[in-house]
Amino acid sequence: MKKIFLLINLFAITVFSQTPCVDGFAGEYPCNNLDLLSYMPLSIFNSSRGNDSWGWTDPESGKEYAIYGTRANAAFIDISDPINPIYLGKLNASGADSTWRDIKVYNDYAFIVSEASGHGIQIFDLTKLRNVVNPPVIFSEDAHFSGFGGAHNIVINEDTGYAYGVGANTYNGGPHFVNIQDPLNPIDEGGYAAEGYSHDAQVITYNGPDTEHNGKEIYIGANESSVVIIDITNKANPIKLSEVTYASSAYTHQIWLDEDHVYLYCGDELDELNFGGNTRAIVFDLTNLDNPVLKTEYIGTTGRGDALNFFDIDNQYIIFYLK
Repeated sequence: MKKIFLLINLFAITVFSQTPCVDGFAGEYPCNNLDLLSYMPLSIFNSSRGNDSWGWTDPESGKEYAIYGTRANAAFIDISDPINPIYLGKLNASGADSTWRDIKVYNDYAFIVSEASGHGIQIFDLTKLRNVVNPPVIFSEDAHFSGFGGAHNIVINEDTGYAYGVGANTYNGGPHFVNIQDPLNPIDEGGYAAEGYSHDAQVITYNGPDTEHNGKEIYIGANESSVVIIDITNKANPIKLSEVTYASSAYTHQIWLDEDHVYLYCGDELDELNFGGNTRAIVFDLTNLDNPVLKTEYIGTTGRGDALNFFDIDNQYIIFYLK
């Protein structure tokens, strides 16, 4: 069965849609059972670079929207008809432009951070996308959190209603705790500085094989040279559970935990560049959160930045795009 994808490219200037995968290519893009349904050039959003994306499904209509971070703004795109996406409008950056912008969603609100100094968190009511007249329009934020300035990333645990600014200018770049249970009135609840800068993170309400920690709020951080695991259930007293490293570590860049809360998948940004070899995915076994261990390393068939890598571990299929 073929799968489909929407592509927003950073450089070209032509709009096109519905390009089938033929002989390994959908237009100029390598493919394998993937048809390119539509394409929107970055120039549409009046910005020179793009950086990140997230999504929102309207609980009333079932419509799907993409939220796309660019250097200058956050753009909102109706992708309910993936062959004919509609650019609805943008929320301009709070302050200067930045190469890095990140978005997450909680309770029909988008939370947007940027590395630009003084940016904070822009909070945007996504229900405003339901009835946009004469798109594209310029939107305004609905609330703002200024407890930190620039941040590289934002993480949200939807179970608890907490957002975490990471790589911010507070707490040595460690997680900054923000209570967003009332999205329009965010509350600063401190942070955790002891383990330093997190480039990426995931926060979960743990429900895995380590029953000692079930029901606790667990923070997993990609902290440049290691992965750290912290119990942040009590925001006033976070507890470090463990830290794990791996060979040929250059820059621990991103992580993601599987749905069973057993395996953690890690990507190192600079290992191929610094040490040579093909793309690599590092997999940790988190059966014991207090003592994570290396499960395996998958070495891909491509060099740094070439293409998608697919691999299977214990019947869990993972797709990495390493660049």
